[in-house]
Amino acid sequence: MSEFFSALKLGLILLFLVAPLVSGEELSSKECENLGFNGLALCSDCNTFAEYVKNEELVSDCKKCCTEDSDDSTSKITYSGALIEVCMRKLVFYPEIVGFIEEEKDQFRSLKVQYIFNSPPKLVMLNEEGQHKETIRIDNWKREHIRQFLKKKMKSGSSAI
Repeated sequence: MSEFFSALKLGLILLFLVAPLVSGEELSSKECENLGFNGLALCSDCNTFAEYVKNEELVSDCKKCCTEDSDDSTSKITYSGALIEVCMRKLVFYPEIVGFIEEEKDQFRSLKVQYIFNSPPKLVMLNEEGQHKETIRIDNWKREHIRQFLKKKMKSGSSAI
C-alpha cells in the first residue's frame, strides 16, 4: 500500500511540474529568469523579439513570461541608456556581438559595454537615473538585430544617428 502512495505522490509532483509547461500557462519569474526573459515584461516585446529571433520555442517561452499590454502606448516604452554586459573570455563564442561592439556601438551615445566575469551576453536597459529597468539576453542575436532593437527602444538623443 505504501508503494501505491509513493507512486501517487510522485505522479502528483510530476503533474504540478509539467502541467504549466504543457498547458501554455505563465511561467514563474524564476523560470523566466532562467530562460533569460527577466526583462521582457510586455507581450508586445515578445512580438518584437520574434522579429529578431526566428525560434518558435523561444518566442513561446517569451510569451509565457510576459504580461499583456494594457494599451498601445505601453509598447512604446523607451530608455535613456543601455549596457551590453558580457564576459570578455566568452566573447570568442559571440562574433555577432563582437562585430556590433567594434563597429556599431559608437552609433549610440548612451550605450556602454561592461565586461563582467562569466556573464552571458545581455542588454541592460536604463532609465533617466541610470537604474536597470529591463534585461534581455542576446546570446543568439545578429548585430543588425541589436542595432534595430536599440534604435527602437532608446530615446531619440540617445542615438548618434
